Amino acid sequence: MTERVGVYWFSNDLRVEDNQLLLSASTQVDHLVCVFTMPTVSPYLKRYSQSESFGEYKLTFLHQALLDLTKSLAQRDQQLYCTALSIAEILDIIESKYGLHDLFVSASAGIDERKTLSSIQAQHPLLTIHSDYVSSLFYPNQLPFDCQQLPDSFSKFRKRVETLPIDEPALACRFLPPSLPVELKHIDIASLNTINSDADTVQNINGFVGGEHTGQAHCRQYFAGSFASHYKQTRNAIDGENYSTQFSPWLALGCVSPKWILRELKQYETVNGANDSTYWIYFELLWREYFFWYAMKFGPQLFRFKGIKPNPPHTSLYPQRLKMWQLGNTPYPLVNALMHQLVATGYMSNRGRQIVASCLVNELQLDWRYGAAFFEVHLIDYDVGSNWGNWQYIAGVGADPQPSRHFDLNKQTEQFDPQRMFISKWHGDATTMSLNSVDITDWPIDSMETENEYGKTY
Repeated sequence: MTERVGVYWFSNDLRVEDNQLLLSASTQVDHLVCVFTMPTVSPYLKRYSQSESFGEYKLTFLHQALLDLTKSLAQRDQQLYCTALSIAEILDIIESKYGLHDLFVSASAGIDERKTLSSIQAQHPLLTIHSDYVSSLFYPNQLPFDCQQLPDSFSKFRKRVETLPIDEPALACRFLPPSLPVELKHIDIASLNTINSDADTVQNINGFVGGEHTGQAHCRQYFAGSFASHYKQTRNAIDGENYSTQFSPWLALGCVSPKWILRELKQYETVNGANDSTYWIYFELLWREYFFWYAMKFGPQLFRFKGIKPNPPHTSLYPQRLKMWQLGNTPYPLVNALMHQLVATGYMSNRGRQIVASCLVNELQLDWRYGAAFFEVHLIDYDVGSNWGNWQYIAGVGADPQPSRHFDLNKQTEQFDPQRMFISKWHGDATTMSLNSVDITDWPIDSMETENEYGKTY
């Protein structure tokens, strides 16, 4: 009898606990090859971010998460192949040597990933593709509407789903089928020299270490104190200790799942009581959920200049203004400080993201996609739906009844950095940049895109 061979393609699910898809794979095949395809900067992303590679902190956080996953798989007598090969190339290699029956992959809101799966199915018609929703709170059949009838605002979505029951996290699988020896040009993640191989050093710089174990530890530490009971009062701060949950980096890579965090939240409420602040943590998880289904519904429209609206915004491209924004060298000290923080750490508060996005769209009158792409390159907690959906929201081309969100930068500074401590910490008092110092060669001038352009996610 022919042994059944499967491939598990890790992407936004870098964990073994609450991973129903991995649990299913453990019982359905005789041999399982676990792979991760290293991300690359697509031509679209390169064009709009003006970057050749991802930020060093983003890559370091990813590498740490992959190392942690590698250790977890090794405890189950498995290995993780990290490779620069495409998933199509990987499947061809395995099929030619062993035959191939199953592909397991987390359902992604990224349009590239969905197109890739469609192409794979067409090329391998006998291949069974198992796709599971391991990064969302709900399965499609649990929603009270079809994905294409997603409510046109978060408020309408929240009112229809916030009282729905949510499944308990799945248990971690105790064993996995053995792997197979394959030539996949494996990349030794431990040998990559990004920032520093010492995890403690990286943690001291930006406060985050990638991986399922560190993600769980961070969440448990947060709920061990009383921070959750005051979250609503502190969540809009731009800096400080435990002002926010800061769960997003581990959520983005799937090191922890939203269901796992929700279980920890419920346990906290059982012991400490529920209030508006603890509800607001669930509220924020629902925002993330809304943008997941938003990206699922709109696909390529997530990356269009006019977004999901019939008309484009009144913005364009001024290369010198964009470069000043990227470098944190604008006339706005708070914006400068926030941009310096982003590049230096790979992270920025939610309020900070709104402030710098509003500046780019309103004060600098730039095409919002240049900001969204720059965020994608640098953010350690980049999530395709949340990032591009929130940028559309600020630019007035997304799921917001208002035409745009314009933040008064002086008022924001007075409210969130009245003593200018954050500005001083991140050197926001920059000098004005010479417009002649910006090289505009190869910068795209046309802000209108064809309807089939989209960005790369992973």
